[in-house]
Amino acid sequence: MENRSANPSQRIIVVRHGETEWSREKRHTGRSDLPLTAEGREQALTLGPQLAHLAFGAVFVSPLRRARETCELAGYADRAVVDPDLIEWDYGEYEGLTSAEIQQDRPGWSLFADGVIGGETIDDVAARAYRVVTRVRSLDGDGLLFGHGHQLRILTALWLDFPPDAAQHLQLATASPSTLGFEHDWTALLSWNGLPQKG
Repeated sequence: MENRSANPSQRIIVVRHGETEWSREKRHTGRSDLPLTAEGREQALTLGPQLAHLAFGAVFVSPLRRARETCELAGYADRAVVDPDLIEWDYGEYEGLTSAEIQQDRPGWSLFADGVIGGETIDDVAARAYRVVTRVRSLDGDGLLFGHGHQLRILTALWLDFPPDAAQHLQLATASPSTLGFEHDWTALLSWNGLPQKG
């Protein structure tokens, strides 16, 4: 992907959903449509004030409940467009399992290196992420994305013109906004797990 921009002032804020029971337990949560916990709802409510000083040309949200609830509690439900490409990785037979549980059968297993059984490949997830990046790069203004940990990490890797498996080096906290943008006219990671400091 060409990592220069005709609009180097553009910013894309990516937000992983708030805490769910499975995210708290570090279980792989792909297509299971879990609600936020009470803590996850509190996390999502803090997003509104954090984002209030920003103006967005478009807001997109995953179709899964945990992302839509986060978007709603942050105050953007009335503007958000549901984007199926923001859905989380389909983990197949590993849905609901922790990495430690998977490694009991596959010692040394790593999601990004070894993939899953019966679900999506990393290239499948990257293809969806690439479509999202292409759409947001075509916006006139800034964009706001509500999605999921692994999918947004892969999206970020692609934004930076890295291979999809570079996402393994990015840990994305629940309900914390991160900023993709440009340094001069080259793609850059402007903040991670929090907005840039003002000033």
